[in-house]
Parts: sequence; structure tokens; C-alpha cells
Amino acid sequence: MDKVKVGIIGCGKISGIYMENCKKFEILELAACADMDLGRAQEQADKYGIPNVYTVEELLNDPEIEIVINLTIPAAHADINLRALEAGKHVYVEKPLTVTREEGLSVLNLAAEKDLLVGSAPETFLGAGIQTVLKLIEDGIIGKPIAATSFMMSRGHEHWHPDPEFYYAPGGGPLFDMGPYYLTALVQLLGPIRAVTGMTGKALEERTITSEKKAGQKIPVDIPTHVAGTLQFANGAIATLITSFDIFGGSDLPPIEIYGTEGTIRVPDPNTFGGPVKYRRTGEAEWTEAPLLPGYDQNTRGIGPADMAYAIRTGRKHRASGELAYHVLEAMWAFHDSSDSRQFYEMESTCERPAPLPLNLAPYTLD
Repeated sequence: MDKVKVGIIGCGKISGIYMENCKKFEILELAACADMDLGRAQEQADKYGIPNVYTVEELLNDPEIEIVINLTIPAAHADINLRALEAGKHVYVEKPLTVTREEGLSVLNLAAEKDLLVGSAPETFLGAGIQTVLKLIEDGIIGKPIAATSFMMSRGHEHWHPDPEFYYAPGGGPLFDMGPYYLTALVQLLGPIRAVTGMTGKALEERTITSEKKAGQKIPVDIPTHVAGTLQFANGAIATLITSFDIFGGSDLPPIEIYGTEGTIRVPDPNTFGGPVKYRRTGEAEWTEAPLLPGYDQNTRGIGPADMAYAIRTGRKHRASGELAYHVLEAMWAFHDSSDSRQFYEMESTCERPAPLPLNLAPYTLD
């Protein structure tokens, strides 16, 4: 099968793992990288053996590049997505798909018009951990899923991130930062979302950066930093979700649990690819740790673009799709809309549950 040439736009912190893994998947050829800071792009190209360092325009104009991997900041996601599509490229973007729903629909509509694919992180649901949970649920280990809880409990990023300001600006916050991992995992395991209720708040109006680069600098908090609510899925299951930057004493709550008519299953951190996966059936006193399915149990960011590349070559559907990412984007805004209006939010979008990965794949292949 012919390789698919990809180019990466955005050479910040997250780019390294994509560059490393793009070179491992046999379907991908990492041909170029670009960044507003050409020095940073050159540094990454030298480190990962990337043959071409381009400006953004040069990368978009390279006729051999088929997929653009968009790793820019969220505020630039829509612009780069649309420019890549206009240039005739398929595009895969870090989460979220875009900042607003209107931008997200513009991206999906342009892709459909041009018969191009859009994909988006997170792709962690393709890891061995969540794929194992999916198999156990579909095998009936906990009976019919009827409910779930999910918790992302954090004290915020100003104590470790060198530039944490954007986490507290519009488009930031715990739900938009980490919610895509949790919501995407829940959609993979339970299917599309039907309705959402939410409430939002914030503990502090101002935060002090304690990470070394900007230690002591004050930043305003312009968005909610605690978002809580419930989701009703099309299959009838009801999930509770809390995402917070206001948990200053820490928490031992599990990331995700799924409750069924015959037991409970604990889902690993959806920001990881591995385990552990544990379940306890009705009447059992102890948890059983399930062996992970063969697959990707380490950080395999880049698997989403690789899956898209196979879809381009074979015509099958790709899993980390734009439709899935838009459904998650709408759900995140639904929490805020519900909180603001004090009403249920009925979802307008839907999506297909991504197909499970085939078993017994050769390393760094997906078909």
C-alpha cells in the first residue's frame, strides 16, 4: 500500500510525540513541518529527521502532502483546518476540532463539499486500555450499561505549565482542555449523546503562576473552572461528568466507571493508551484486572492520522472522525448552555460509534 505523505503545522510541545510516532506507522511518510517560529520548526526537523522545513503557506502548497496534521493552539484550529481543506488536503487536528460550534460546522461542511476527510484528537480511545473495555462491555461482562461516572479533578495548570494563560481564557477551562478525552471515551463505550444538563462556576477570579518561567505573574480567570453535569445517551444510559481546575487538595475518584445490570467496569485514564482495566461482577467481593488486548498501550499519538491514511487508501471510514469530534464539541458547549439557561440541552448532532480496532494487527499497522 502506498504511503501517505503528511505535514505537521505547529511545532510546540505536543508535536514531538506525533513526529516520533508518524515515523513508526508504515502507512505514513512525515514529509515536512511548519511553524510561525521557523527556528522551532528547524529544531524539531533536526531532532526527528524531517526532510523539509516550510512556512505554513509552503506546506499547504506542497502538492505531495495529502494530510495536514494541525497542532496549533486551539484559537488557530479553525483557520488552519479551513486553509488546509481549501488547499485540497485532508486535515487531522489536535483537540478540540475548533473552539466554536459554528467554526466546527464550517470545517465539516467544507470537507464534505471538497470530498476530503477531517479527523481530530483525542485518539487515545484507540489504545489497548479503552479497546479492552469496549470488548468486555460488548461481551456482556457487566450486562447492559445503564450509567457512568467520570471525573477530571485537578488544581489547574499554572503550577507546571510554562505558559498557562490560555487555560483561563475563552476557549480554555477544564472541560475544553480535558473533556474531549472523557467524552470521546464515553461515546466510544456508550454511543452518541442525546441530552445534557450542566452547571458551571469558578473558585478564583485570579491565579498566580508558580511554574519557573513566569513565577509570580498574576493571570485573570475569564472562564468557568468547575463544570459539572449529566449526559443522557441515545441508548438510555446516564453519565455524570465533573471536570475541574478547583480541586486544590487532590482527589482519589476514578477517571471513569461504567455501571451495568451485572457489574461495574473501571476505565483507565482516557488521556492514556494503556490500563489498568478492572471489573467486578454482581456478588463478587474483589476487583478482577483484565489483561489488555494486544495493541497500543503506550503513548501512540499519531495513530489517528495513520487510521485516516488507511481510510484514504482503502475507502473505509476512519475512527477519530470530524463527526465524532464535532459531537463532542457540541456536548462541551451544551454544559455551558445548560448552565446559562438553567434548561436541558437537546443535542442536535450525532455520530457513529467508532469501529473497534481489529485484533492481532502487526505492530504499527491498522488494517
